[in-house]
Amino acid sequence: MFENVGEIVLLFWRTLLALPQAWRQRQKVFEQFFEIGNASLLMVCVLSFFIGAVIALQTGPILVERSLASAVGGVVGIAIAKELAPVMMAILIAGRIGSAMAAEIGSMRVYQEIDALRTMNINPIHYLVLPRVLAIALALPLLVIFSILVGWFGGAVVADVNQHMEIPFLAFFSDLKNIVELKDVGNGVFKSFCFAIILGVVSCHQGLTTIGGPRGIGRSVTKAVVNSIVLIVIFDYILTRFLLK
Repeated sequence: MFENVGEIVLLFWRTLLALPQAWRQRQKVFEQFFEIGNASLLMVCVLSFFIGAVIALQTGPILVERSLASAVGGVVGIAIAKELAPVMMAILIAGRIGSAMAAEIGSMRVYQEIDALRTMNINPIHYLVLPRVLAIALALPLLVIFSILVGWFGGAVVADVNQHMEIPFLAFFSDLKNIVELKDVGNGVFKSFCFAIILGVVSCHQGLTTIGGPRGIGRSVTKAVVNSIVLIVIFDYILTRFLLK
């Protein structure tokens, strides 16, 4: 475990050192960016809408019973913006994009394409890792902003149509505006940026260390997703403690 952590940190450092090469790899960054966005946008929309709907359905009736109907919008808004949107979107992208990154780079490793890149004096970190990490670091925060807006909309719809709440649509967003600050949304976006870096580096690391043929590729994909989710949850606590100060 400590060896893997050390290798991941070293890969992250080498990726940082490769940042001056980002402009040369801009075409690959844009390709990865649009692939992540196009592949995930519909799933993000559906998942975010129902996350907001469930939070409103769970908390709304309880707050209304205690004469706190004006807090429903704020509770849903805070929960989605600061916690649920960044964490759930990071987990979704880990399963959808992180696994694909690990599989693609792992296949190149198994079939010696990475060795061929080195033979041609092409740095695999510049050519493979840097574009993917940059693309996911740009795409995930934007997806989280979209997720927050859709989640708020889903909560507002449920609060309006549910017979135990019947909070008007505009009243829900008025209450949300009074409680949720721009800083809360910024905290969620900052979390998502950190999660994106973790996800990109871990997935690329698992791909680069793949051994054992097709079965090894499967193991690398599984490890990439599981390790990413574990680290996302751990760093979610650390970042929350840091941001609450």
